[in-house]
Amino acid sequence: MSLMGVDIGTTGTKAVIFDESGLQLSAAYEEYPLIIPFEGAGELDSERIVLAAYRVIKNAASAVKNTDPVSAVGIASQGEAFTPVASDGSIIGNAMVSSDRRAEPFVKAWDEKFGTDRLYKITGHTAYPMFSLFKLLWIKENQPKVWAEAWKFLFCQDLIAFKLTGETKTDYTMAARSMLFDVTQKHWSVEILDFIGLDIKRLPEVVPSGGRAGTVSHRAAKELGLTNNIPVSMCGHDQPVGALGCGAAAPGFASYAVGTVECVTPAVDRLILSDVLMKNNLASYPHVMPGLYTTVAFNITGGSVLRWVRDNLALEETSEARRNGDDPYERIIASASKKPSDLILLPHFGATGTPHFDLQGVGTLFGLTLSTERSEILRAFLEGITYETKWNISILAEAGFALTELRTIGGGSKSSIWMQIKADIFGLPLTIMKAPESTCAGAAILAGIEAGILEPEAVSSWAKPVRTFEPAQSNVSAYEDRFALYRGIYSSLGAARSMLRKIKEN
Repeated sequence: MSLMGVDIGTTGTKAVIFDESGLQLSAAYEEYPLIIPFEGAGELDSERIVLAAYRVIKNAASAVKNTDPVSAVGIASQGEAFTPVASDGSIIGNAMVSSDRRAEPFVKAWDEKFGTDRLYKITGHTAYPMFSLFKLLWIKENQPKVWAEAWKFLFCQDLIAFKLTGETKTDYTMAARSMLFDVTQKHWSVEILDFIGLDIKRLPEVVPSGGRAGTVSHRAAKELGLTNNIPVSMCGHDQPVGALGCGAAAPGFASYAVGTVECVTPAVDRLILSDVLMKNNLASYPHVMPGLYTTVAFNITGGSVLRWVRDNLALEETSEARRNGDDPYERIIASASKKPSDLILLPHFGATGTPHFDLQGVGTLFGLTLSTERSEILRAFLEGITYETKWNISILAEAGFALTELRTIGGGSKSSIWMQIKADIFGLPLTIMKAPESTCAGAAILAGIEAGILEPEAVSSWAKPVRTFEPAQSNVSAYEDRFALYRGIYSSLGAARSMLRKIKEN
């Protein structure tokens, strides 16, 4: 009996089918464009998301239809983004992605009026424009017709499950990312909903992660080439689902996604609501595995900064790599200095993630002299991105998320050079996992457990270690000094960043 995991992402949708041992049987992927209707906004065409999801589900399923047909479907997705749906099931608005910051004007005043501490104690999150709460307020004021006509506001996984089953449900993790959910009681917060004037009936029913949304309808099954009444599970926020898929859903472990965004998703056996986490904008909410909790420490300008290096600084390496059919990033990393750099890069080339939540981030390269070589600059970029993640890891340790190992996934994990640099900076082992489609794997696992096809203890066998990078002690102490300098530079440049913003505004 095969299991399908579906991942509804910001750039595209993927469906992967696995057998009961975790072996990948088939896969399909389709991209869609980001729509930018005005400065600071970012949307996805929700109709296009549905069409893409249907196509990848159909294509992946057709490959196994005659050999090992799909027995259960699990759906995971990006957090925060939601779609307004009318009572006839039609889509009446686009989904605003996490990076959309149009709701910024609502954040500070609403947060202060409701109560910063109270909001955190209920939701486990600190106020930021990315969260659904503030985007709903923006719709209420700027799109009153959509606000009035919306029967349900559905997150991306909910929307696809609704189209498959006709049911409107979500899970604990996706509800938590909205900032409308009580993470202690695990239900929608009536207090917050009343405060913004939103009837609880306009939100989907909340079920535990992996819980059943319903079964595939006869109409959807016929259209997609699936068997009737296949169970569909609400699996949750892509980061903790991916952590499960790469074998990191246990205390002491964290998944470390190295891609466009760098993200650390740990697991802990209790809900931690602390001043340390709140001050540093690190959320606390249920994990997809029962009895566990998580947070998401993320650097928005992770891999995107390396893309900037590729397109603007490392033109020689990029051109040579493309001539030879090689990966430009591998060539750039190989061209970096072989020893720790004396330069310090602040990689804030745009809005930052945790711990700063700075919408107007700017990059800084400190320590340049006439003797500085290009290879040192390239190394500084690799290190600076990693220092930002180390900052998050150090806060997690202080708050009670003590980590003994990072399970690494994503395109950036292909480079052994960069992985060793990261292990040295973190002072932690980094294990590369054979889990290239970890979010889809996690969703398939949860669906398999819900359907009674998999036992919970069997899931650890799906993700297999490939290689572990141990920190080189000769570099660990050198990086500790440089990391202290990194934090000091960021703190000391606060006034300069404010002046620069005023200059740009004028």
